[in-house]
Amino acid sequence: MNTDIENLFKDKVLGHPAGLFVLFFTEMWERFSFYGMRVLLVNFLTMAAIGYNPGWEWTVENAGALFGTYAMLLYITPIIGGWLADKYTGYRWAVIIGSLIMTAGHASMALETEFSLYFGLFLLVVGTGFFKPTMTSIISDMYKTHPEKKDGAYTIYYMGVNAGAFFGMMLCGYLAEKVGWAYGFGLAGIFMLLGTIQFWLAGPLFGKIGAKPSKEHEVELPQNINEDSVVVKDSIEEQEEPANPFTTLDKVLIAISSIIGLGYAVNDPMSKIAGIDMFAFLQIGDFEGQYTAVLFALALFLVLVIGRILRYTRVVRDRMIAFIVFAFFTVFFWMSFEQGASSLVIFARDNVDRLLSGSAATMFNVVNTLLTVIPLIIISYVLFILWKKTFKKIPGSNIVLVICFILMWGIVGWMLNRDFNTTAYDVSYSAIEQAELDEDGNQVKNDKGELQFKYIPVTQNMTTDASQKIVTKTITVGEPYADYKVGDSKIIINKNKELTEFSFVSTDEKKSELLAHSIAESKDDGFVNATVTKVRDNEVEITVSWFSILNSFFIIVFASFFSKWWESKYNPSAATKYAIGLSVMGIGFGLLAFGAFGIVDGVKVSMIWLILAYLFHTLGELCLSPVGLSYVSKLVPGRMIALMFGMWYLAIAIGNKMAAVVGGQIENITKEYSLSTFFLIFTVVPIVAGLIIFVLNPVLKKLMHGVR
Repeated sequence: MNTDIENLFKDKVLGHPAGLFVLFFTEMWERFSFYGMRVLLVNFLTMAAIGYNPGWEWTVENAGALFGTYAMLLYITPIIGGWLADKYTGYRWAVIIGSLIMTAGHASMALETEFSLYFGLFLLVVGTGFFKPTMTSIISDMYKTHPEKKDGAYTIYYMGVNAGAFFGMMLCGYLAEKVGWAYGFGLAGIFMLLGTIQFWLAGPLFGKIGAKPSKEHEVELPQNINEDSVVVKDSIEEQEEPANPFTTLDKVLIAISSIIGLGYAVNDPMSKIAGIDMFAFLQIGDFEGQYTAVLFALALFLVLVIGRILRYTRVVRDRMIAFIVFAFFTVFFWMSFEQGASSLVIFARDNVDRLLSGSAATMFNVVNTLLTVIPLIIISYVLFILWKKTFKKIPGSNIVLVICFILMWGIVGWMLNRDFNTTAYDVSYSAIEQAELDEDGNQVKNDKGELQFKYIPVTQNMTTDASQKIVTKTITVGEPYADYKVGDSKIIINKNKELTEFSFVSTDEKKSELLAHSIAESKDDGFVNATVTKVRDNEVEITVSWFSILNSFFIIVFASFFSKWWESKYNPSAATKYAIGLSVMGIGFGLLAFGAFGIVDGVKVSMIWLILAYLFHTLGELCLSPVGLSYVSKLVPGRMIALMFGMWYLAIAIGNKMAAVVGGQIENITKEYSLSTFFLIFTVVPIVAGLIIFVLNPVLKKLMHGVR
């Protein structure tokens, strides 16, 4: 093993072994695929069934239920996958197995049928279970004899994570929204496959590192949590910790809690989408049976955890209590942060003014070009160095990487050229004016006391009568590479359920495709006759997915600042970091609540509020996210680390599920109260949680017994 490690360190790229950058690119393509698909799913499921880019027109609640279960399971399966890699496959084969399964999942989703969607999500969950826990394990093996370089290695590795997320959301999102959903889902699968091939072909570079474990190496596996005794060292004294094996009751409680928890994960989307409720017999009044089951499972789990903690000695017991407090507040953080995958996608699509023209469009195009091209140049340079160092050893892997980057540069060039060559046109069309009524049948007024109306476009298939008031509406529509003239007659079609955004049906092929889809759906084709009334300057419509890249961008910009802060004498305690992270997160949602205050249907919010929200959410993440996992190893006994890592990921899984469930209520809460009220929920909850954990800081310090 040591020989393989030393061989790796002979070929260095930026001061680190070339193998690290093979892992960098492997993780980059996996994250490209994961986030590229993730940013599309809820948008696709909730998009209007009839429109320029038809979706399935699910409710946000149903889409959130499915996405929440998917996100939840992504943090459960790696516990099993990591064990299988440790015991049977080895880390490298686990990466390849997981990658191939995920590739199949992306391919399945690109088919856009209901079965292929569910099956694709299932494959992605299983594949992630193999992939997620193994990459960092390979890095750990690589740096066994160079521990002083490990922090730098993980920094580089996580740059790959963020680079993949950045480009995945940008390019998959752009293709999906501008061309078609299948193209976005398909692109995610293509890069997943290419990333798998380049990693497999790089095998000779690693030797036996991460290879299938043999009997002689089994002693390096994590310690058995049921062993007779273990020595636990703390900062105060070295003491013998008595055994704490799992009792029969412990195992029964684990089994029942797990079965009910997984049952809920499956039942939630199944009951909402298909109307099949496995827990219906437990319903109490209006309180759903599945939530009764979850509360029962939670009670059993608390009995298990409290029972085990009480059997430890005082110092260990106190530290584990501190760990559980951190895990508890982690749930509230991720419940808010993961709105980025559900409610914030809907908000960006339906409520944010994403249309820029003239100088504003030019400025955005320039900024977007720099934002895209500069990181791509830097990463391409890293590939160039890797090629020079390793081409003789792993030529196939390098060639596949070059193919990946040629494809990336091609898509980026096409995207930027398309945006620079899109012209804005004012078009007029006929619409039916209807009074907007509240629940009592009274016409709604805006903040200025003006009566509100909604306008329904008159489609080619629609029949109107004299009782309906027909008015002429004008809207701005963008079209790339077009040269329309004033007076030209064109067909436009809606792009969202609110009928506030339109696109030209510019080709006969597109018209035939949309017509066939409307016939299959047995719905009006949605085609609206329009006339060009004005030719404007260049225009750009920012994609919904573009806002999601801001998280990765802000991480890259601010990560070094926070790293230096944590290493300085001003490094705050763990509880203070949690308090800052939660509170800053809440401020981000507070800005959204302020920006959305008082708006009515059809009125768009300035994008600056969403950009600022992502900035504050990222700052909160940088405060809190890196803290948690580091305290697992610091606070938990050696033999309990595996279980407590599982508990930590369980907390994140619960947070992800809660995020999707609560986020799925954005339409219901907005209709009943207001959009501002919805965002206030995620303003108040994190800030209150942050204040509580800040008050608990002295107590937590005592419980941690000197651990910093």
